[in-house]
Amino acid sequence: RGLSAAVQTSPAALFVRGGAAAATSPAWVNLCANAAPMASMLIFFAPYPTMEQVVKDKNVGSLPLLPYSSMMANCFLWMVYGILKKESKIWATNGIGVIFGMFYFLRFIKYAPSKSPTFPGSIGQHISACIAVLAASAGVTALFPVDEAASIIGNMAVLFCVAMFGSPLASLKTVLKTKSAKSIPLPFTLATVVNCVLWSVAGIFQMHDIKVYFPNVLGLTFGMAQVALKLMYGDSRPRLEREEPLV
Repeated sequence: RGLSAAVQTSPAALFVRGGAAAATSPAWVNLCANAAPMASMLIFFAPYPTMEQVVKDKNVGSLPLLPYSSMMANCFLWMVYGILKKESKIWATNGIGVIFGMFYFLRFIKYAPSKSPTFPGSIGQHISACIAVLAASAGVTALFPVDEAASIIGNMAVLFCVAMFGSPLASLKTVLKTKSAKSIPLPFTLATVVNCVLWSVAGIFQMHDIKVYFPNVLGLTFGMAQVALKLMYGDSRPRLEREEPLV
């Protein structure tokens, strides 16, 4: 009931609503809000160099799988939320994110072991979680009115958004143990910082939606922590690899 009612509104009407909100906002807020979808594209494209290196090495090393599985689930939830809330900036942007997330996920698992502590968990668990998100969101939108469905899906989206932004920290234990931040993908992290700043401004000053700005403020904190680790330890060879084996 929720999603079917929401999609009866034409795409043009959804864009008109977004334009009306923008018309009442200061110029700098509009600038940030208009740049936010482009920043999200940077997030979606940022893992590409890392993925190309994985294909070249035919090995994922100590890279986590969580950024890519959470990207799929996160973007799908925000796409549905955007449709229910009639926010074109949200649903259009995240629809593209679903495609990117699937692409990265499939490439990653092609060269990954079935299980690794840096994923974390196993490939099967990540697939099961994504299927569960799809099923849960379909059930919510079918059973609840639009407003209730939007609230529930929005809360789910916030949780997955926080997981996606903090996912590179899944390898935090490895970083501290080996004194190497090679497992933290820098392009993804920098794109996350820029993205979170812009969506925080759009969420606070234009959309007035705590479900938009809260996870992005938190994501900005995670991103800065990852940048700090990258600056502190760099991409030097992990300490355990440099140690001479005992004879």
